Order: sequence, then C-alpha cells, then structure tokens
Amino acid sequence: MPRLPGIGQGDAVRVFQKLGYRVVRQSGHIVMSNGKTRLIIPRHSPINAITMGSIAKDAGLSPEQFRAFL
Repeated sequence: MPRLPGIGQGDAVRVFQKLGYRVVRQSGHIVMSNGKTRLIIPRHSPINAITMGSIAKDAGLSPEQFRAFL
C-alpha cells in the first residue's frame, strides 16, 4: 500500500465528514462513525503516514481515493 502524506487531524476529519462520518466523541483521539464503521483519529499534527493509511483502509478507501478527497 503506498503511503499517504502525513496530514493534520483537521484535514482528516474534513475528508471523513465528506464521506458521511460524524464526530461521536473527542478527547485524546477523535472518534468518528457512519453508523457501521468506527474510526479513531489521533490528535497529532501531522498524523503519521502509515497510521493515516491504516485509517483510510478501515474506512474502505485506497490511498488514491483518499487523496482525491483532500
């Protein structure tokens, strides 16, 4: 899997909101859900590229699809 660029937490949240996810809870991490899948986004800026790739994979996106939403 090609790496995703390290992006900030705000950008990651915006991408997943475009895909229908909503913020469920915020503390040390941001928890987002679309009713079926739950994503945990760390509050790091930038988020490690490998971590971001794993989160995108959990959401069912390829790295190319995720980049298209940025």
